[in-house]
Amino acid sequence: MAKLMQLERILQSQGFGNRKACRALVRARRVAVGGETLLDPFAESTLAGLVLQVDGVDWPYREKAYLMLNKPTGHECSRAPRHHPSVLSLLPEPLRNRDVQPVGRLDEDTTGLLLLSDDGQFIHRLISPKHKVAKVYEVTAKHPVDDGQIAALLAGVQLHDEPEAITAAACTRISERVIHLSLTEGKYHQVKRMLAAAGNRVEALKRIAIGPLKLPEDLPEGGWRWLEESELGGM
Repeated sequence: MAKLMQLERILQSQGFGNRKACRALVRARRVAVGGETLLDPFAESTLAGLVLQVDGVDWPYREKAYLMLNKPTGHECSRAPRHHPSVLSLLPEPLRNRDVQPVGRLDEDTTGLLLLSDDGQFIHRLISPKHKVAKVYEVTAKHPVDDGQIAALLAGVQLHDEPEAITAAACTRISERVIHLSLTEGKYHQVKRMLAAAGNRVEALKRIAIGPLKLPEDLPEGGWRWLEESELGGM
């Protein structure tokens, strides 16, 4: 049986404000479906495949929000940033209102693939060390990365305040100073500390994959998009 919900509650669930604000949105003729303006905030709609138009912008109904964002530099992965704008400022207001959270952290000067969601179980599964979800980073080093440094990263390097050596899940040389480094942990400044322990230094850092998800080449820095069900299946 198709699941139904009142329009005002649908809008509220999607981050368009409290029920009073959502009723006002409908009565101001700012909400449509399939190009037809909706006038009754209490009318029930089928949720499956529902795409609302709010102020002319398409908003597909999503029970939970799963997003990917191409993080630029100069943004913090926090709802309460200290020195730079939050990555959440790159999202539309309704998504911020849904209490979407970054899945893990990228440093202010690190770019690339960042997932965001309002699904706590999804977030925990991806950041929990026991699930060993691989994160792949494109690392640009200050000096050429030699075979000895790659071997050290794969064998394990000792980091300050860590009881055991930390190993990379994979490490591939792309060019003289660029490697792809795969990690299944998320320790503080881990990539930078590992490169330093191996005798080099990170000049630029970009996350290019999380599990089976890769950063799309056509997603510009600062841009975001929804994750589809087919993409979530492997997570």
